[in-house]
Amino acid sequence: MTANDPESVVREELERIAPALVALRRELHRAPELAFEEHRTAARVAAELSRIGIPVRAGVGRTGVVGLIEGGRPGPTLLLRADMDALPIEEQTGLPFASEVAGKMHACGHDLHTATLLGAAEVLKRLAPGLAGRVLLVFQPAEEILEGAEAMIADGVLEDPKPDFALGFHNWPYQPVGTIGWVEGACQAASDAFDIVFRGRSGHAAHPHQAIDPVAGAALFIGQLQTLVSREVNPLSPAVVTVGHIQGGTVRNIIPDTVTLKGTVSTLEASARDAVEAGMRRLLAGIETGLRLPSDLAYARKVPPLVNDPLLLSRVVGTIRAAFGEASVVKGSPSMGAEDFACFAAAVPAAHLRIGAGAPGRNDSLHNSAYQPDEGAIAVGVEALARAALDLLR
Repeated sequence: MTANDPESVVREELERIAPALVALRRELHRAPELAFEEHRTAARVAAELSRIGIPVRAGVGRTGVVGLIEGGRPGPTLLLRADMDALPIEEQTGLPFASEVAGKMHACGHDLHTATLLGAAEVLKRLAPGLAGRVLLVFQPAEEILEGAEAMIADGVLEDPKPDFALGFHNWPYQPVGTIGWVEGACQAASDAFDIVFRGRSGHAAHPHQAIDPVAGAALFIGQLQTLVSREVNPLSPAVVTVGHIQGGTVRNIIPDTVTLKGTVSTLEASARDAVEAGMRRLLAGIETGLRLPSDLAYARKVPPLVNDPLLLSRVVGTIRAAFGEASVVKGSPSMGAEDFACFAAAVPAAHLRIGAGAPGRNDSLHNSAYQPDEGAIAVGVEALARAALDLLR
């Protein structure tokens, strides 16, 4: 079997390496690392790339790893990206390879992603003589806090060589294993973060007129906040505003000096994003005037929407449909979750795939302490990435 018969090589290589990829995924699952802490994972990735014979750059974006496969002929550069970080969740799966690190878990499947891209790297390295161009392998840290992609970009990951296009992917428990999903246009939302401190004046709970109550102001603001979605954003333009943290006071009979809120804003369109931020600032100004309650707002626009390039997406989906069959290719709807692959997609034409990971008889969801994706998603992802790369780098 030679690289002149790439379809056979993909199948042969996948059959050979699939058990090792599952074992590697379980190894990574046992030792999860949070954002920018992925030192062990990065070292393991670098060791695997070196074993395959792929040159490695480590420490890109603090804990990111980059590999490069040179094809046999000149051509474009394709970036393939996987994220590596875990979540601050106590695992409740009871699996024999469950997390051995208290309070940390691969509850989003980035261990699968890392194993998948390493598998694709091994397949494509064997096929390298037949490729026209090169494959830039990007193993990214800190996706869960939406900072890893920007860190790697700041460290020059898009500069030498500069990618002509990029492919990303995510395991998707909402589809059965064996399927591959895609979404036209914006497939993941923009994500903004806000921190608010309401600054009142403390006092006795029985003498509220002698205090300025930040708890009452925070409660009013939380109720008003949802009117920005229901009454100010176009109903056909999705927006989600969530307050995930509120803290104020220590005992029941003291009005506190301050109350702190933390939350997120998710949108698919720039007009909705602008409307929510502007409306939030206006509501806070009104509360300061009406309740004598000033506040400090820190509002950060984290990542843009992840928008699939239509021409690249069409070509990749066509390649996958031809390889896997019509029934295995699923057109999906946008998710209001964010994905910082959007930073790569804002810089070069990109497409993002959903690799079905739903196990038979289960109803899993991402970021859940009992999350158990089907490990068959690894082989499906490897084949999808390899076939897409073969087509793009003919």
